[in-house]
Amino acid sequence: MKIDVNSDMGEGFGVYQLCDDAALMQVVSSANIACGFHAGDPAIMTQMVRLAKQHGVGIGAHPGLPDRQGFGRKELPFSADEICQQVLYQLGALTAIAQAEGASVSHLSFHAAMGSMINRDEALAHRVMAAIYRVSPQLIIFSQADTVIEHAAQASGLASLTLFLADRAYDAKGQLVARRLPGSVISDESAVRARVRQFLRTGSVTTIDGETLPVRAQSILIHSDTPGSLALARAVRNEIEANGSTVAPSADVLTQ
Repeated sequence: MKIDVNSDMGEGFGVYQLCDDAALMQVVSSANIACGFHAGDPAIMTQMVRLAKQHGVGIGAHPGLPDRQGFGRKELPFSADEICQQVLYQLGALTAIAQAEGASVSHLSFHAAMGSMINRDEALAHRVMAAIYRVSPQLIIFSQADTVIEHAAQASGLASLTLFLADRAYDAKGQLVARRLPGSVISDESAVRARVRQFLRTGSVTTIDGETLPVRAQSILIHSDTPGSLALARAVRNEIEANGSTVAPSADVLTQ
């Protein structure tokens, strides 16, 4: 079985960076590249595309709200039309850079507050997906399973790939535990390994309250800003391969 390993990457600005993107690009199979709003800039985006192309990693747009100070994690009062414009603006920027480098954008994964806003509003989600489809009908939309985003993507004719977030705690309803709460971010390597092993073997995750919850996913996400993200990504890949599966980009996972 093929499983994708993805990470949000290029989330720096100018000389600042969150992690060793070059090393992380050698571990993941899909890169969600920040497109200049919550993080990233033209030089970083170009560097990420070149690295992804070099290592055979799927290139994805990672649009967020224009909120550098809050790293795109604070919801802002934009209209539905403005959200659509922001998504297309960022997707267009990365698409142009990728094409100039002889590559293409294969997927899209929403960042933080932008994703939360879209996932909470069915009408907005359908409007955003329709806009994406008109521009790039071949895109794969990353999301958690059984969400507004997944359903809207499929209804619009876009392929979807479901995620398991190995470094984030889940509650009993399958929602992510808010980052402000203790235990919401999991950075211990042994804990991440155990979670990935459980997911691979039983298709489930243990919630923050100790309950067992089914998880439907084809890709495992490690956030690049989680402490020790490079070691965690290596651990995830190691567990996938140790359990007899193959790490592959999203497009290959969907065609297996």
